[in-house]
Amino acid sequence: MEIKLLTSINYKNLDEQIDYLLYLYQNFDDKINRDILREKIKEIVKKLEIDRRSEIVASAGNLSRNPGNVFDVLDTKGNLPLEKNSKFASNVIKMGHTSISELDCLVFALKDISALIEQTIIEERYSAFTVKSRREVDFSKVGYYIPNFRDKSYNVHTNNDDLKEKYKNHMDYLFYKYYKLLNLGMTKEDSRFVLPYSYHSNILMCIDAHTLRDLIIKCTKTKYSNISEIKEFGEKLYEIARENVPYIIPSIDEVEPKVTDSVDELLKDKVNLQNYKILDKPVLLNCTDNIDETICISAIMRRYQVDMSKAKSLYDSIIEKDPNFSYELIKNIAFSSDKLELSQVDFRFQIPISFAVLTHLTRHRQHDLIVPDFSPVIDLSQYKVPPKVENTCKEEFDEIFKQNMKMYKYFKDNGVCDEDLVYFTLSGNMVNVITDMNGKNVCHILGLRECNKAQWEIRQIANNIHKEIEKVPGSQAFCKVLGPSCVTQNVCNEGKESCGKILALQNKS
Repeated sequence: MEIKLLTSINYKNLDEQIDYLLYLYQNFDDKINRDILREKIKEIVKKLEIDRRSEIVASAGNLSRNPGNVFDVLDTKGNLPLEKNSKFASNVIKMGHTSISELDCLVFALKDISALIEQTIIEERYSAFTVKSRREVDFSKVGYYIPNFRDKSYNVHTNNDDLKEKYKNHMDYLFYKYYKLLNLGMTKEDSRFVLPYSYHSNILMCIDAHTLRDLIIKCTKTKYSNISEIKEFGEKLYEIARENVPYIIPSIDEVEPKVTDSVDELLKDKVNLQNYKILDKPVLLNCTDNIDETICISAIMRRYQVDMSKAKSLYDSIIEKDPNFSYELIKNIAFSSDKLELSQVDFRFQIPISFAVLTHLTRHRQHDLIVPDFSPVIDLSQYKVPPKVENTCKEEFDEIFKQNMKMYKYFKDNGVCDEDLVYFTLSGNMVNVITDMNGKNVCHILGLRECNKAQWEIRQIANNIHKEIEKVPGSQAFCKVLGPSCVTQNVCNEGKESCGKILALQNKS
């Protein structure tokens, strides 16, 4: 066995380039030559890094049909110029073998993008990201995005200047109200509910080239490109990709723009709904039957390779002698390293959630989440009131949302296109999302989000998801392994930041 960490640069090629430079610039006493040499080395390193990524992706495309081992293939591609490797990789991707581009990962620093862009990124389920926490950081002076307002035909509105001035005054009002809530003693995590989705966010994002390609296409060639900021974001990513990930460009260029959605078009002629109702709490839409039994039988089938009927017969005979067996088995599965058998049961939920807390759910990338588009369905009259606000300054909080709806209506009545109205969405506005989770996902998410350290709204959601599953017949053993680790395992991982519940539980036991 041989394992080798592939570096971001092919150092063999780097050595050759530096030797050549040293030959050209031998007079190191000359400051000008030293400065030139330094810049030349930087250029070489940058080029070799781009070359290396193309080498790896091209090698992946060649590996499956090449008689040599992985290092033979890498050496072959390492001796080819960028243009050849990039063209080869592009051709493999065009054939549908897009997985090779998943071996190339890029890390982006994103400064002063709106929360709208943040949500667009997070919806791309395979990107990894870290955002500035609205629970911990004061956002009163982060700034906000200002669009050029357009009419229904997407031409710049004749009153664009006046609308922009009115928009800026309103955004300043919202940020002042956020600041005022903080001064009234509201926490940052509760005050953020009045922040508009225009506010600036800062993100570190890691994304593979395959997903980057899909993100660029989404932002520049679909209905989402009708939102100017999203299109601008996609175009900037495209320019970076053209220089640094050239092999994905041909497959982007060949996609024809389609700024309308066929599903939207079909449904709008069949469904005429102006309003929707936010659910009171999460609703379990459907799930696997006999959850405990399915998990346990899967464990038997996995280890003994018997068929379903034989595994069930074995399970039934064990349960007859030991009714507590299903819990013991599921507990051992749930707290093992892989938890694979838990993934054999599935749950579909519809969940009411505020935009302020949506990222708490979305960031769990293992489940399939459907979030409504911002344009044009969000009902700004429906919003979440934090409990502390409810007891302290609800009238002022309600007035903020009332004024925001009034301003939104003014812009809409003046013929501004729906895509430019998205920035009037406030973080406290509510939507119903749909998600499919398997048992492993549920166990992981509830383990984090039922913890007392979790934000209060996501904790309420997690608790209600737990209660919904408890109603399902045949899920009793599975439900016992759901929840924070202090309850399920008598362990707390929060260290000095522990809420202290673990101490009470340990004393009780």
